[in-house]
Amino acid sequence: MTVGERNMKKTNKTILLVGETGSGKSTLINSLVNYTMGVKFEDEVWFQISEEEKRSQSESQTSDVNVYQIFGFEDKTLPYSLTIIDTPGYGDTRGIERDLIISQRLFDLFRSEDGVHEVNAVGLVMKASDNRLSDRLMYFLSSVVSLFGKDLEKNIVALITHSDGRKPRNALEALEAAKIKCVENENNQPVHFLFNNCQNEERTEEEEEYLKHADQLSMRGMREFTAFLEKTEPQKLEKTVDVLNERIRLTACIQNLEERIKLTELKQTEIKQIRKALKKHEEEMKNNVYFAVEVDEVYKDKEPINSGMRALFFYTGAVCCTVCEENCHYPGCTMVWKPEHCKVMKRGHCTVCTNKCPVSAHVKETWKYVTKIRRVQETEKEMQQKYEKNKSESEKKLSLLENLEKEMNQLRSEKYQFLDEAYQHVVKLEHIALNVDSVSTYVHLDFLIDKMEERGDTDKVQKLEEMKNRMDEGTRAALRYMKTKQDLENRIKYSWM
Repeated sequence: MTVGERNMKKTNKTILLVGETGSGKSTLINSLVNYTMGVKFEDEVWFQISEEEKRSQSESQTSDVNVYQIFGFEDKTLPYSLTIIDTPGYGDTRGIERDLIISQRLFDLFRSEDGVHEVNAVGLVMKASDNRLSDRLMYFLSSVVSLFGKDLEKNIVALITHSDGRKPRNALEALEAAKIKCVENENNQPVHFLFNNCQNEERTEEEEEYLKHADQLSMRGMREFTAFLEKTEPQKLEKTVDVLNERIRLTACIQNLEERIKLTELKQTEIKQIRKALKKHEEEMKNNVYFAVEVDEVYKDKEPINSGMRALFFYTGAVCCTVCEENCHYPGCTMVWKPEHCKVMKRGHCTVCTNKCPVSAHVKETWKYVTKIRRVQETEKEMQQKYEKNKSESEKKLSLLENLEKEMNQLRSEKYQFLDEAYQHVVKLEHIALNVDSVSTYVHLDFLIDKMEERGDTDKVQKLEEMKNRMDEGTRAALRYMKTKQDLENRIKYSWM
């Protein structure tokens, strides 16, 4: 949303606001807009550009990253125009996939040609009474820092809302406990600004004096914060758009490989069940007596994406290969309507799916592929036909048990190949990540470490453990949040099954 028209000869300052649902971001945005426009308490008017939060704290009012631009008031209240990036409240009840989509939308904004490529300040919006920073806020902050690099700490400040003017001890202690690296003052405390934004409240005779005092407090906070903005150098994107797009491809590849590894393991379990059943019916096999066995058959299905939506500027869906029956980019593909425009495509082919299929084999829809198992009965003849499929003539002459053994060896070989590919992608992702503690790297480590230990590959396990040990507290908090929320969603999901 834009007020006025930009003069390219004038300086512009960009603020990125980060805060949990209910922290008062929307009110703060409106206060910034009114301050920039020169609105005073005695004017008895109030302009609103951002919708005030009215929903419960469990569901964020803001559903997407919003950018507010205020032009045309330079040299009146401020010597510069203002761009405010409002990020949605994190950690509401709509699922971790939504959180990942929000991160992707912010990522889209920064790498888009006509997007935002520098930030003057990151404002951590907190209530004065907040006594801790949640893992979910740390998770989001880690996503932002991973784009701009560690120098961003020179631009991170605390914007304290619901203040009574006193020193916000709770909030400052929370920042210190969370080890947030932000700008410090001469007392080695986080630089912070106080606000009590009641300007839009109805003025009654008995509350007039209180509201006037609250306005004075907020105006002082605005003056101090905008003076800080004036002297602060912007932080620019640390890497090129090409590198950012490569990171998307690598992350998508790792997610896809993890799904393939899990599918392979389920197929191995199915074969083990068949071999066990065949040993039990060994006499019937020798005498060509009819028998059937029950096994957990693995198959692919399509599952609707709850967060799928179509809008004017973005379409949240999954880019899938209909030949490989795999998810090539999900979640996170929000900027494109057609698969050919997705960043996992390169030179007309997918960089993710097993066969690196052409774009024409892909769709973008509001469903994704999922691996399921079903209990089925199979006869010896049906199993023989199933495992002779795509075999050479000489292989078809093998017994069912021999074919099963060859299939098991093939699956084991594929699993090791997938593991090696995923490992190489993680190493490369860490190398190009914009900070070494990027959540996008570490979210895959535990999975790979477990699988490499099963395989007995001590060298790779050691390398992955070294990467894991380099995590700072912010990244650990982010991972705790993702795991806790995923576990909760799984419990809710399976309680209905």
